[in-house]
Amino acid sequence: MWRPSERIRYFSEQGNIPTQDEAAHARLFSPLREGRLTLEQRTWVPAMVPWRATDDGFVTDAVVSWYERFARGRPGAIVVEATGVRDVPSGPLLRIGHDRYIEGLRRLVDAVERASDGRTRLFIQIIDFLAIRRRPEPAKFFQRFLSLTQAHRRAVDGAGVSDTEVRARLLALGEAGWKEALSPREYESLMQGYRERVTDTDLPHIRDLPATLPPLFAAAAKRAEQAAFAGVELHYAHAYTMASLLSRTNTRDDGYGGAIENRVRLPLEVFDAVRASVAKGFVVGCRFLAEECIDGGNGLDDATAIGVAFAKAGMDFLSTSRGGKFDDAARPAVDAAAYPYTGPSGYECMPQFISDARGPFAPRCERRATRRPSSAPAGSTISKSRRNGSPRASATSSARRGSRWPIPIGR
Repeated sequence: MWRPSERIRYFSEQGNIPTQDEAAHARLFSPLREGRLTLEQRTWVPAMVPWRATDDGFVTDAVVSWYERFARGRPGAIVVEATGVRDVPSGPLLRIGHDRYIEGLRRLVDAVERASDGRTRLFIQIIDFLAIRRRPEPAKFFQRFLSLTQAHRRAVDGAGVSDTEVRARLLALGEAGWKEALSPREYESLMQGYRERVTDTDLPHIRDLPATLPPLFAAAAKRAEQAAFAGVELHYAHAYTMASLLSRTNTRDDGYGGAIENRVRLPLEVFDAVRASVAKGFVVGCRFLAEECIDGGNGLDDATAIGVAFAKAGMDFLSTSRGGKFDDAARPAVDAAAYPYTGPSGYECMPQFISDARGPFAPRCERRATRRPSSAPAGSTISKSRRNGSPRASATSSARRGSRWPIPIGR
């Protein structure tokens, strides 16, 4: 886990506790009415993954209890954790990739409804992610996973010897030799574990993402509607498929990478498919990155352009976060998988009270101050939708991994 070189301990302060009258007149506790997004108050519990689902992705008693505790405080909105749109193994993460998950998710909705006395709107965050493998034992990697090339043979003077002997010689090189003998992707697969990228268009299922993702997200959103959620939050943040498509590191040459207008293309197509699959009053917003916090990644200008594009498309709210990327993740132990919140960008996503001279939250506050006025013309929430009669978007801003309440932009 990465830590800043300075080790300065910060302490939270209780701050002013408002009187009942002050709370009653506070904007935070006032209703929000922005198009489809209507909340009794502006308190907002962001998506957090508590790892309480079954290994098959079903809602458990522990999941229900987790959200019930939040709901008893009657926040304006709760966003349920990242929930997979594919029906594939993903450990103890919720899934919504098949109709069999609807019943359990409906149970969760009903529990929040009861616990909040109907005062909290429940949204669910829906996510797609590509394959990632555990870091292999070096012997297993060279014996089973590495596809031998002439470059490997040349690296170990292996002309005319068997593949088995070439693999043994490569293994014997050790880490310093592996850096020289392997390609950058091969070395990463050995030391970090194999990981798919949206730019791996030599793989048919990666090449076909523009065809497969819109219906996957649309079907998931429809199931969320059938389970009685008030809306969905499209997960376009951190290290996962949609964020990777939005990133400057996306160099696809099929019209879905490179220039920013191409990088937003598939995320907008996914949104269009989701919007078309659900009822007119169903809320559809998204979570994306204000800054990737990696070399060559998106910065504030990219985020502003992306946010404006999403607002013009008619998204009902925008929620921003920072960092949390695989690109700079710490090296995992053998037989463990890389985790995107273990490097410098992960620290920016989830800072701690032991921090550097800037403090754990100052960088986020500065960028939020820059972001708000640039996302919309004066006097509007973000911008008008491209659809006649569609609601304008409101936005949420993040501290740590979660935004705390919806903040209409441009006011």
